[in-house]
Amino acid sequence: MKIAFYGSSLLSSYWNGAATYYRGILSAMAKRGYEITFYEPDAFGRQQNRDIDPPEWVRSVVYDADEASLRRVLAEAADADIVVKANGVGVFDKELLEGVIAQARPDAIKIYWDVDAAATLDEMREDADHPVRKALPHLDMVLTYGGGPPVIGDYEGFGAKQCVPIYNALDPATHHPVPPEPAFACDLAFLANRLPDREARVEEFFLRPAAALPERSFLIGGNGWHDKGMPANVRDIGHVGTRQHNAFNCTPKAVLNVARDSMARIGFSPATRVFEAAGAAACLITDAWEGIELFLKPDEEVLVARDGQDVAEHMANLTEGRARAIGQAALARVLAEHTYELRGVEVDEVLRAARAKSQVTA
Repeated sequence: MKIAFYGSSLLSSYWNGAATYYRGILSAMAKRGYEITFYEPDAFGRQQNRDIDPPEWVRSVVYDADEASLRRVLAEAADADIVVKANGVGVFDKELLEGVIAQARPDAIKIYWDVDAAATLDEMREDADHPVRKALPHLDMVLTYGGGPPVIGDYEGFGAKQCVPIYNALDPATHHPVPPEPAFACDLAFLANRLPDREARVEEFFLRPAAALPERSFLIGGNGWHDKGMPANVRDIGHVGTRQHNAFNCTPKAVLNVARDSMARIGFSPATRVFEAAGAAACLITDAWEGIELFLKPDEEVLVARDGQDVAEHMANLTEGRARAIGQAALARVLAEHTYELRGVEVDEVLRAARAKSQVTA
């Protein structure tokens, strides 16, 4: 089956945390026989900061962020058996959603793929005319990269015919243990872009422990932190490309995950970096959120912190030996249960069921 996928960027992770998720899911689907075209706009400097060249398993279309180019790429939706609009493209999101519904063939499966479902649902509660609310009756399903039962219930409450979480996972060919790099040496490292709905939690879970442990070294990577006031023992290294993620995760004694406000509130939303860190056999400390035990076992495969004090206590007590043991246990767990190959099987089953249903009702 042919898929037309309209998303933020497959080629660049620059201000685009969904890149590795797209790559993992879609490459797994390509291996299962899907012919995929990924459409992404030339916007936000992403094409000037690519992590990868167009992979052989996808037809990559980069279009100018103007209305003529938008109309051109939307017209190609008519050639697809499955049409996907992902959230957060950043330009023409409303027009893309309306356009894929209008341009898709009547027998095509139409999907909204939400990689930030908790935030989207918050917006929908505040706006009765939200484009996604208006589009739901015309879509066959919503796929999300997290959220569990709360997100399923909320989306179906807004009228989604079907909502299925397809969680983040690990591509072991991409994220795996590598030798350490001195540039990333520290006690605790954190990697994420600076965003308004994460910043207060970063202050609590990362900067507060850093201030409490002045004898320890801390490292922060990601866009936007250059003018943030930080303790003297925190080093800011800016954007870290995906090619460097393995070394970033392997080198420190531990790495930190901090969820955005909405994801922490709803739970069941492990970030891509959770699996990337586990795949590199890193000792991961994560802020507490409901459902973590479905992915990694607390105290054995991951350390869980309720606040910055917990993070500081974990770091004060963490030995090199225990950090290695936690990282190795996490690696074994994700290889067994949380790979993109397994997620690809899940998506394939969902899509084939939808196709069979549409043929019966046609």
